Amino acid sequence: MFERIKDDIRGVFHRDPAARNTFEVLTNYPGLHAVWLHRISHKLWRMNWKWLARSLSTFSRWLTGIEIHPGATLGRRVFIDHGMGVVIGETAEIGDDVTLYHGVTLGGTSWKAGKRHPTLERNVVVGAGAKVLGPITIGEGAKVGSNSVVVKDTPAGATVVGIPGRIVLSAVDKDEIERTSKKRNQIAEKYGFDAYAVAPDNPDPVANAMGVMLEHMHKMDAKVEELCGVIRSLGGDVCTDNLHSITAEDFANTGIDPFVRDEAGDSHEAFDPKI
Repeated sequence: MFERIKDDIRGVFHRDPAARNTFEVLTNYPGLHAVWLHRISHKLWRMNWKWLARSLSTFSRWLTGIEIHPGATLGRRVFIDHGMGVVIGETAEIGDDVTLYHGVTLGGTSWKAGKRHPTLERNVVVGAGAKVLGPITIGEGAKVGSNSVVVKDTPAGATVVGIPGRIVLSAVDKDEIERTSKKRNQIAEKYGFDAYAVAPDNPDPVANAMGVMLEHMHKMDAKVEELCGVIRSLGGDVCTDNLHSITAEDFANTGIDPFVRDEAGDSHEAFDPKI
């Protein structure tokens, strides 16, 4: 039992930078208290001491603001951060290293007996206020965005957002985005623009649209250079001047901050190809 408690505390330090020391975690993390009390009530539930299990669960809800039915199954190092308003139904199954934020509901969509609550596999993260409903499975490593409502199975490694929840980033998409990002960064250096907002774990539609525009500009530029080369080979005097490089001054009155900080904390122009 004490080894499981130590394991839980290590999990908190791994996922919460606000945790300062073990005593603080032991005394001020209701998410941990709810999980520990649930382990006792779950054992009572399996021993068929149903009333006592439910009574302990009710006391835990009063103490922590987190309602976990004693029939639910929780894995190791489950971390409920903040926790207020979290509801976990009777047939819910939660894998190891899952993280739930406040206001999350793992609920059912049917009054029929049997499996009616979600299954969350290892390393799933469910954002604040999200609702995961029904006997569905959220695959390993998947992420559910804040305030989303998920009612369908989610594949491993995917990111789901919206009402109803829709996949905005799959594991395959991440690999493709990583390859595309490398290509776009190379193109960006040519134009003196650092597309630092495009990241595999940040499906920003504006940043992605800018990346598409950069690719199009690159292709157009290549065509123009090719055309100019042909004209010069025929004796024409064209394309002898270099293109004007984009600088921070070009964006002085656009409202865009022309300076960013690199990993070392040094300030650079956002359109400096060296960063």
